[in-house]
Amino acid sequence: MPTIKARLLAHRKERNVDGHITELKAWIVPATEHTPHGLKYSVVYIVNGVRVIGYDNECGKGDHRHFAGVEKPYIFISMEQLLTEFNADIARYLEGDDNESDV
Repeated sequence: MPTIKARLLAHRKERNVDGHITELKAWIVPATEHTPHGLKYSVVYIVNGVRVIGYDNECGKGDHRHFAGVEKPYIFISMEQLLTEFNADIARYLEGDDNESDV
């Protein structure tokens, strides 16, 4: 069976003035049970080398969210919605609100 390769959609890595890292990776992939939306993605916010916020769809886990050390399933709607929620999580984190909430 031939392997269908993923096609890179976006890759962006930034470091803010405090040294915190934001990284986005997204690929277009064939729609499967694990990637029904045809996207493979990973979005992370890293502070002092530790992921404090992340959204991804690792194979076998499906869409999920990491916040304040808690991992929960995530309902993927669109990359735009995911980035809106990710940025809201960063704002909450920077305001000192690290209580886990459902997104």
